[in-house]
Amino acid sequence: QVQLVESGGGLVQAGGSLRLSCAASGRTFGSYGMGWFRPAPGKERRFVAGISWNGGDTAYADSVKGRFTISRDNAKNTMYLQMNSLIPEDTAVYYCAVNKMPTIKGVTSTRLYESWGQGTQVTVSS
Repeated sequence: QVQLVESGGGLVQAGGSLRLSCAASGRTFGSYGMGWFRPAPGKERRFVAGISWNGGDTAYADSVKGRFTISRDNAKNTMYLQMNSLIPEDTAVYYCAVNKMPTIKGVTSTRLYESWGQGTQVTVSS
C-alpha cells in the first residue's frame, strides 16, 4: 500500500507559477507510474498529467500542454508538477495517485488509479 501527501498549493496571480509535490511512502516508489488529477467545476476529477515509473514517458491533458511539466525523483520518493503561465481556470484541488496499469498511454480514467492523496488547493486570481 502507498500513502501519498500533496503539497505546494497556494494563491497565485494569473501568469504566475507553482510547483506541486507528491511525497510517497510505503511500496517501492520507483515501481509504478503516477498521475495528477483535478476536478472540473461541479464535476469529477479529471486527468491532468501522468508519468511512467522511471520518468521516461509523460502525458498531459490538452488544457495544460506546454504550461505544466510532470517529473519525479525516485531517490526522494517524490513526484512534481511544475505549473507555469497559470490561468484562473487552473483553480482546483490537485490530487496525485498511483497508476494501476503497466503503461501510461491512454490511462486517464480515475478508475485506473488508486491510493489518492488528500489534495492541495491551487487558486489563480485574475
